[in-house]
Amino acid sequence: MLPSTHRPKHGGNLIWAASLAGCSPHAILDFSASINPLGPPQSALDAIQTAQADLKAYPDPNYGELRQALSQVHVSLDPDRILPGNGAAELLTWAGRELAQCSATVLVTPAFRDYQRALQSFGARVVECPLETLDRSRGEDTPHSLQARFEECLPPDLTASSVGLLLNNPHNPTGQMFSRQMILPLLDQFALVVIDEAFMEFLAPSEQQSLVDQVSRYENLVIIRSLTKFYSLPGLRLGYAIAHPDRLRRWQQWRDPWSVNSLAAAVGVAVLQDQAFEQQTWNWLKTARPQLFNGLQNLPGLHPRPSAANFLLVYSERSVLALQTALLQHHQILIRDCLSFPELGDRYFRVAVRTEAENQRLIEGLADVLQR
Repeated sequence: MLPSTHRPKHGGNLIWAASLAGCSPHAILDFSASINPLGPPQSALDAIQTAQADLKAYPDPNYGELRQALSQVHVSLDPDRILPGNGAAELLTWAGRELAQCSATVLVTPAFRDYQRALQSFGARVVECPLETLDRSRGEDTPHSLQARFEECLPPDLTASSVGLLLNNPHNPTGQMFSRQMILPLLDQFALVVIDEAFMEFLAPSEQQSLVDQVSRYENLVIIRSLTKFYSLPGLRLGYAIAHPDRLRRWQQWRDPWSVNSLAAAVGVAVLQDQAFEQQTWNWLKTARPQLFNGLQNLPGLHPRPSAANFLLVYSERSVLALQTALLQHHQILIRDCLSFPELGDRYFRVAVRTEAENQRLIEGLADVLQR
């Protein structure tokens, strides 16, 4: 096993996995990155081919066509409230700068590691609110319950009116979905609310709990979205923020010019119109997620957690590092350990939902490793 200092802090590091498995990176079946296994869609590949002619010119610094396409997806949303970015990660950086100006930021933990990076980069004071606290009254899904439990996490010297909140929905790494009714009161409670909806698109519109439609009502609300996960384009880097126009103009002044390249902008316009791929994805996840959940649940010592997203968090009764190593060496399968989530450690792993055939290969690989 490689020393822990060499372990990747994010999923999808196939170079590292291949060095441990003793094979080519292309031979690794990757369950560590929560990317749509059905993509990239043909519409994206066609857009890249067409947009190659534009590489000799700088991108439109205002990304007018892409912002217009996004405004049509989110009905009645003014394009001035949309800012495309170099993946959601870039936009989280500017959200972190804004949150650092609050007296503190409440962060639900375990949390995506990039949140801490963004907040620490600007010296933000972070108040962690463990998810166990939020789960304490499991059936109490009322608008005021979440509000009260966040207040429990605040130290005596802070009041919510001067504090920011960073929350992702569905939550990563647990897959838990917070209802709109639970989140809406927080917009009147906190000075700034940033919601990372990177995985929201994996839910059909009737199932989504997005607050995009509230941005025009609340100047203190920021929504971050990713296009790379749903459309399987992590190497292209494309996301967008939805917020008050004044805030987005400020972010535009902070960042480098042309954050989104011409190919990414063209692909964004194309895939947003690909309704057939959207429906195909929703149909796939509806079948593949319960198949993977049930398969994992039937394995001894593994306890998957129900999820609204395209990934599952699994508790393991034995060392995950040993499981991860054995899966790589014997089956060339990579799962996501949770060492970068201090609250989880070596007894949890996360797996993306992939095709049913690939899910079955994981289940059989884990069964073999657990019997060794």
